[in-house]
Amino acid sequence: MLKPEIEDGQASLADPQFRADVLSGLERRPRAIPARWFYDRQGSELFEDITQLREYYPTRTETGILRDIAADLAARVPRGSALVEFGSGSSTKTPLVIDAVRPSAYVPIDISGDFLRDSARDLSTRYPDLFVLPFEADFTRALTLPRTIETAPKLGFFPGSTIGNLIPLAAVDLLRAMRASLGQGAQLLIGMDRIKDAAVLERAYDDAAGVTAAFNLNLLARINRELDGTIPVDAFRHRAIWNDDRARIEMHLEATREVAFTVEGRPFTMAAGETIHTENSHKYGPRDARILLRAGGWTPVAEWTDPESRFAVILAEAQPERPAP
Repeated sequence: MLKPEIEDGQASLADPQFRADVLSGLERRPRAIPARWFYDRQGSELFEDITQLREYYPTRTETGILRDIAADLAARVPRGSALVEFGSGSSTKTPLVIDAVRPSAYVPIDISGDFLRDSARDLSTRYPDLFVLPFEADFTRALTLPRTIETAPKLGFFPGSTIGNLIPLAAVDLLRAMRASLGQGAQLLIGMDRIKDAAVLERAYDDAAGVTAAFNLNLLARINRELDGTIPVDAFRHRAIWNDDRARIEMHLEATREVAFTVEGRPFTMAAGETIHTENSHKYGPRDARILLRAGGWTPVAEWTDPESRFAVILAEAQPERPAP
């Protein structure tokens, strides 16, 4: 993937898919831009700040589960497995899995290359005997993993309920891409957030300190920087809404006044109150989660939750596909 480089405040070549998604997203109605473009370096750092917030329960809840299941996980994962993490970010939860299963290699995959390399370097320092192979890529497509791990059993790791950012159709496509990347017989350790009280969910995505708002608004700053945009960022506000019909939190950027701007010279206008839909975070009940995994080619074999059942960590296998029944 071509990463943008900024010199003297001028935008250089942007990722062509970023350009296409932004321009088409601003033209469509309702307006929407895929959430994956949050994660430039600044966005990745802001998300790590979000995970430390008091209101944002998923990170500490999932971390607690991973600590509790270490022995059980070690018994279920084959020795010498290669650990492949999708959307690794800062890899803060990864040491819990590394300590439990003692993998032969670790392959972190992320779209934010600089952030990925920094995190991989930190893990290499912490685990000097572990073979770390950072892989800058869009993991939503099937990938050819490094030949170094070709013959090793594989454990995919997809924490943080990131699967919830995708509409169900895209989530199934992603799970199938992961299966294709890892291969038949692989395992997948995945986090999924549970449905709960709407007020708890809305606070988690609209914190009092405004960190999530800054994370959302950074997308506009990135468009201005990388796509020669003139969006008045101060004319937008962050909104987080629970959509009960679709069992998801939605994040939007709402225009607080009528605005006109350009992106790469193309003009756009938005009325006061009009929004750009930037993220979904779907929540899954226990049966919903298992159905989603099976639709994506994964068979759940173990599931763990916290005492309040707010969050689930599921281990699934890419078993041979069988015809009905």
